[in-house]
Amino acid sequence: MKIFAIGWNYRDHNKELGHNKLPTEPTFFMKADTALLKDNKPFFYPDFSQQIDYETEIVVRIDKLGKGIDEQFAHRYYSEIALGIDFTARDLQRRQRMEGAPWEICKSFDNSAPVSPFVSLNVFTDKKNIGFHLDINGETVQQGNTGDMIFTIDQIVSYLSRFFTLKTGDLIFTGTPAGIGQVHIGDRLQGYLEESLMFDFLIK
Repeated sequence: MKIFAIGWNYRDHNKELGHNKLPTEPTFFMKADTALLKDNKPFFYPDFSQQIDYETEIVVRIDKLGKGIDEQFAHRYYSEIALGIDFTARDLQRRQRMEGAPWEICKSFDNSAPVSPFVSLNVFTDKKNIGFHLDINGETVQQGNTGDMIFTIDQIVSYLSRFFTLKTGDLIFTGTPAGIGQVHIGDRLQGYLEESLMFDFLIK
């Protein structure tokens, strides 16, 4: 199983990071399979970082082998989505950026990719207009909509398949909207697709 993550896919998020130039093609990185955290298990704050940030994202699961997929056929290669968190060790990321070094240490560490159960896209009227949000300790801190993506899910699937053979079970984190922030020990994170609670776990 491969875990892809798309960066800079929401305009407002790019602005809050100081990236004012729109990307002309998807930017992506990868997470290790040991980053996956499921079943509402708690996230244990790692001892190597002083700033773990949440980035709430729609997650797509590939359900059909594909390579060189044309955008118009990309919808045939997935049928379910979930809600996930791309946990980022922001202090380590700043260090990596300053040194021009890769991001795996700040993005791909164990349990850095909590994912909810998957639901069929058929429950949504329009896959290009799916709202989602994250509550921490009962307060909404981040919200987004697939309609605000710079690159659609179909464009992302097609693009990734140019470089990688997509296999059943591969996951794609599709980017985060504005509103990222830090988590703290004791926080309770609850994520919603539209109004359906998708995950509910603690930071320990």
